[in-house]
Amino acid sequence: MSTGFFGEYGGQFIPDPLKKRLDGLAEAFRDAMADPSFEREYLRLLKDFVGRPTALTECRNISKDLGGGRLFLKREDLNHSGAHKINNCIGQILLAKRMGAKRVIAETGAGMHGTASAMAAALFGMDCTVYMGAVDVERQRPNVERMRAMGTRVVAVTDGQQTLKEAVDKALDVYVSEPDTFYLLGSAVGPHPYPSIVREFQSVIGREAREQFLERTGRLPDFAVACVGGGSNAIGLFSGFLEDSEVRLVGVEPDGRGTGKLGDHAATLAFGAPKVFQGFRSYVLTDGAGEAAPVHSISAGLDYPGVGPEHAHLKDTGRARYERVSDEEALSAFRTLCRREGILPALESSHALAYALRVLPGLEKNETVLVNLSGRGDKDFHVIPEAYKS
Repeated sequence: MSTGFFGEYGGQFIPDPLKKRLDGLAEAFRDAMADPSFEREYLRLLKDFVGRPTALTECRNISKDLGGGRLFLKREDLNHSGAHKINNCIGQILLAKRMGAKRVIAETGAGMHGTASAMAAALFGMDCTVYMGAVDVERQRPNVERMRAMGTRVVAVTDGQQTLKEAVDKALDVYVSEPDTFYLLGSAVGPHPYPSIVREFQSVIGREAREQFLERTGRLPDFAVACVGGGSNAIGLFSGFLEDSEVRLVGVEPDGRGTGKLGDHAATLAFGAPKVFQGFRSYVLTDGAGEAAPVHSISAGLDYPGVGPEHAHLKDTGRARYERVSDEEALSAFRTLCRREGILPALESSHALAYALRVLPGLEKNETVLVNLSGRGDKDFHVIPEAYKS
């Protein structure tokens, strides 16, 4: 892999002033990764603040109901903050501190990255501003209140569709115009070195899951499954199994209303094409004018018209495959996990779960599916009743 690229994807397609800053960030990241004291502090905080390792849970009731294979969940919903996002936030806030930053900014869609950023900033006494699409501010109100409780300023972005893409655009604009800020980017997207940074700090998911699965079952899973918007939770899980060819890696994209029409879904790898977008090259959903297309998903964390460059590379090489799940299927999976296992999944995670429920009945009894349950679903309560009525 060339620096900043995964195959032909990734890179830095940015103005020179921003390139200088990001090259400095890349150098600081390399230095931090070579410093044993940085790793010790990161691992200490994952244990003492985040609450790692997270559990590996077997869903015995669902497996019995459906027949076929066995279903396991990697429980990122049990992290402090309620999602996988905190893994990356702790790593990046340590990096910001190392670089002398006093102020951090972040973007958020579902609000879990914003919440984790707010918690990390409070822990380290840093000023924090989170940019969030105005539509997402309304549909993810509980997380907005959590961010504000931590002392973070939440800015509603009213451009475009007023969702995740616009939040990223705004955060990038502020990062360019305010050199004293550290951009705590939440997904495995953006110009180099962000995809590599996020992958590194989320790789704890895959390492833990691999060790736990071997200890529990004596073998590796047949499937490792995760939802994909930008792709941070999925690349975190996949990183633990990339060299294990017997493990089938499956990313699950939001098929939205299930029509396949532009604007009704956010399935970038299924319907997009390679393009430079927000400073990096990857698959992107575009409209007739070649601009980023409108997208839709019931889950605020997945309605993004791009995808992380490593996922684009994994798709092209065939090491991972990418499937689609509709809003309706995700809601059904949400209900199933709540009512049969007593676990409340985020709507994002419910997409990965829905795919697992789809394939489980066709598997042999000794075959296993590992799903990354990337977050918990209490943030979605006021969205879900409306969705039930439609």
